[in-house]
Amino acid sequence: MAATNCSQLNCPALPSVTLDQAVIDLLESIALQESALSHILCAESQKMKTAMNMEELDLCKLLEVNDSATNMVHAVANLELVLKEKLEFISNNLYYPSTDTGTSVGSNG
Repeated sequence: MAATNCSQLNCPALPSVTLDQAVIDLLESIALQESALSHILCAESQKMKTAMNMEELDLCKLLEVNDSATNMVHAVANLELVLKEKLEFISNNLYYPSTDTGTSVGSNG
């Protein structure tokens, strides 16, 4: 297998971003992911309400819908833990109050 020289790849250069902007971008991405998880939980709630209002739905099918919702809630809870860890990482390692020194993150910084 031939070794790949990174300089031969045509990868775009990372934009120069201040540390403050990088932290803001990370926090914004966490907020967007939290919003998406909220929508997922809302959809699961609507699914359960719809299932419970269906007359032809028997107990076995209702339990299947409940299991599906439970699995989704567990998956969302696991993703919440990941987001919490990201937030703690930012808080403990990346966020330093601005001192207006123009600290940059990226290939040009």
